[in-house]
Amino acid sequence: MKLYIVATPIGNLADITLRAVNTLSNVDVILAEDTRVTRTLLEHLNIRKQLLAYHQHSSPREIEKIISMLRSGKNLALVSDAGTPGVNDPGNYLVQEILKSLPDVQVVPIPGVNAAVAALSVSSFPSDHFIFLGFPPHKKGRQTFFREIGETEGTVVFYESKHRILKCLKELREITQIGNRPMLVARELTKQFETFYRGTAYDIEMALQKNQNNLLGEFVVVIGPKPRKKHTESDEE
Repeated sequence: MKLYIVATPIGNLADITLRAVNTLSNVDVILAEDTRVTRTLLEHLNIRKQLLAYHQHSSPREIEKIISMLRSGKNLALVSDAGTPGVNDPGNYLVQEILKSLPDVQVVPIPGVNAAVAALSVSSFPSDHFIFLGFPPHKKGRQTFFREIGETEGTVVFYESKHRILKCLKELREITQIGNRPMLVARELTKQFETFYRGTAYDIEMALQKNQNNLLGEFVVVIGPKPRKKHTESDEE
């Protein structure tokens, strides 16, 4: 019995790995965040498999059904709508619950695309140490979220929706007060209208406001580290 954690494309279907295709072709059941989205991918790959929904609203009874399938010896694959399961989605909770009941089950990562890492790789910012924060809260805790970014010394990566990206950039200026700290905002990564915006929060906010089409899609925000203070002779006194 094995549970494969399979990364899938975040946009461009050519980003699927050969190992992912082989895994999805050979498991007994595929657990999908949205079966409609996954069915489209499987049809593109010419794979026919039983699909079972697993998402943040799945009940304990549904999770127990998944555990029972593994207990019976079936091999399962977990996929999200896009990217790597368990990163900013409920996949990690499922793995936790499975390991509680079946500590000997093999959980096998099938690595691939991740939007945060893809954006970070082209940001030019230091990536030996960075903080990933997922999505900002919609309401409660949102100001605290941005204040904590302002206090963070190193590179920060997080996601934001098209509905709140302009509000986010304004909050970065007013709450976080990051000033001239360099940023990269990536839109529609790997897709036809993939776009990268570089500059300060104000620069990027102005660029997005010029054309409302810029607000379509999904966004990854990467903030460079705080600039180091210049060393002076007075520091040694």
